[in-house]
Order: sequence, then C-alpha cells, then structure tokens
Amino acid sequence: MSDETGAGPRVTRLLLQDFRSYATLDLAPRAGVVALVGENGAGKTNIIEAISLFAPGRGLRRADFAAMARQGTSGFTVSLTLDGAYGEHRLGTATTLAGEGRSRVCRIDGAPAPSPAAFGEYLRLVWLTPDLDALFRGPAGDRRRFLDRLVLAVDSEHGARVSALERALRNRNRLLEENGEPRWLDAVEREAAELGIAVAAARRETVARLDGLVAETHDPASPFPFARLGLEGEIDDLVASLPAIDAEDRYRALLREGRARDRAAGRTLVGPQASDLAVRHGPKNIPAHLASTGEQKALLVGLVLAHARLTTTMTGLAPLVLLDEVAAHLDPRRRAALYEELFRLGGQIWLTGADRALFAELANRADIVAVGEGRATPLGA
Repeated sequence: MSDETGAGPRVTRLLLQDFRSYATLDLAPRAGVVALVGENGAGKTNIIEAISLFAPGRGLRRADFAAMARQGTSGFTVSLTLDGAYGEHRLGTATTLAGEGRSRVCRIDGAPAPSPAAFGEYLRLVWLTPDLDALFRGPAGDRRRFLDRLVLAVDSEHGARVSALERALRNRNRLLEENGEPRWLDAVEREAAELGIAVAAARRETVARLDGLVAETHDPASPFPFARLGLEGEIDDLVASLPAIDAEDRYRALLREGRARDRAAGRTLVGPQASDLAVRHGPKNIPAHLASTGEQKALLVGLVLAHARLTTTMTGLAPLVLLDEVAAHLDPRRRAALYEELFRLGGQIWLTGADRALFAELANRADIVAVGEGRATPLGA
C-alpha cells in the first residue's frame, strides 16, 4: 500500500460490539484511504457512523443512541486505536441502560473522559452524506446545523455553547408563557445574550476563515466550483459591526423589547437560532440554490474539501474524512479529481460505495473492504 496521505491521525483498528447490524466487528485498516464496498443496506454507513461518534454530538445520522444499539441488546461499544503524531492511543465510547434512560461513557487510553469533546485532542472529523444533497435548497435550519458542524471541527467547545444557548432560550420561552417575574427574565436574557453572541462570533470566524481560504486557494481548472460564504441574520450583523460586549447589550435589549411578540409566537424570534448560511456558486456568482443539481453536488464536495484543509490549518490535525456514497454521484472526471484531492488532504479517508468499480482509480493506493452480513472483509487490490 502506498502511504500518500501524510501525517494525519489514522484509525489502525476499529472494534464494534452490538452496534447497528454488527454483533462484533474487528477491522484493521492499513492504508490512508479505506473504501467500504457492499450492496445497499449491507452496513457500510454503520461503520463510518461508528467512527463519527468520536466527534461531539450524535454522529453523522444524528440518531438516538437507542437506535444505534443492535436489536435486542441494551447498549453498544465502539473503540478505535488511533496512530497519530504523538504515538498510539485508544479511544472508546459506549452506551448502557441507566435507570429509565441510557448513559454514555467515553474513555481515552482506558481512563474516563468527561465527554466526546475530549476526543478533539486526538482527532477531528469531517463528513459528507447523501442527506446533505439538498442542503442549498432546504430550510435554513439544515444549513445552520451544517455550519455548526463546520465550526465544531475547529472549535470543540462550540457544541457545548450551542446546547447551552438552546437551554437558555427554552427557559426564556417557558418564563414568557408562564408570565414569569421580570427579574427572572432579565437573568435568563443576560445568559442568552452572552451565549448567543459567543455562538454567532464563532460561526462568523469560521465562515470568514473558510471563505478566505477558498478565495486564496481555489483552482479555476478544478471540476469542483468554489463557494463564496456569508452569514445572514440580525445577530450576525451585530457581531460584524460591534464589539462583543456592545453586541451583547444590544441583543439583550432586543430580547427585552421583543417579549410580547415572542410570547405570542411561542418562541424567540431574534437570535443565532434564526441565522442562515449564505452560499454562492463562485464562478457563476449566483445563489447556490439556483445552480443545477450536479453543480450543487460538486459545490458541496468542494466546500467539504476546503473545510478539511481549514481544519488542518486551524487545529494542526488533518481530519478523518468520512464520505458516504459520494463517488457514485460524480462523473468519471470529477471522481478522479476527488480522489487526487483526498490524497493531498493529509488525513485518513473513509469512503462507501455499492460498486467496487467506483474505486478502480484507487488501484493499490487504498484498502478495499467488502461489507455484508455483519462482516467486513479486506479484499485484494
């Protein structure tokens, strides 16, 4: 096997127990690119979903942990051995029944870790799944979630801030509904303003850095058109025009002024939860949702590749890149270009596809793994 992807961390062993369709799985990839091949429903996505659990959140499917446990079992275990610049480390995560719910545990080299955010010291993850194909045409909420995933890859604390903001806004909505005391509303709005500006600022920094990187490095001859990025929203405008403390004061005033309106609406109408990621097709200078379906797919692939490069620049860790059924939707020219781009990223790449012929261009440069019937079997080149 050729070792072309550089010094990024690599999964050298992946162990699953009672995860999705796998009673047990022991996979030991050797190459920097791993291609999982099998029929639809064979369990390819289950494998990369397991890897995605080493990022904060619920993985690339955003599923409940109960749904990830193999039918008839009470929980699952996922562990991997990671070979990185500072040696080998063992990372693990598992769920078990605890009372009436499920409890998730995380471990690093056998020691308890407080949360999946702790894994960010050892690896970062970037992924692209078929669910994102309609990203530019879909609702703003989908683009916000996509944006927060981009931020999370370079700022492992971003997810905690977003969750805290959501809790603060839920508390505010409840107080408005119950006609809570003004002093309680003042307190929760102060918290929401601090968190909201922090969330908006983190998003703005990532978008600015990514847009700048794309502008500086895009290749006009690339089959993947470059994207231009921006943010749209009242709070985003505040963050762009005011110092953080002044933006907090203004946002807190907006919340106070909007209490009657928000009480009637049953939700908080102004804030980062109403922002949108604005994406334009760079070469044509049109909104991304106006591009053709093929152009949108190529634009999304190019954006994810650029984000992987930004992650390396900002964190010093070339990310693991998980691409689910991406190659099947690209013409041969774009598919070959994608593979060359992936080898230059520096991190380990995991691909899935139903047809082994999709990975013919990889020749001896990747591990090809046949997936089916609860097994994953490495194949010859």
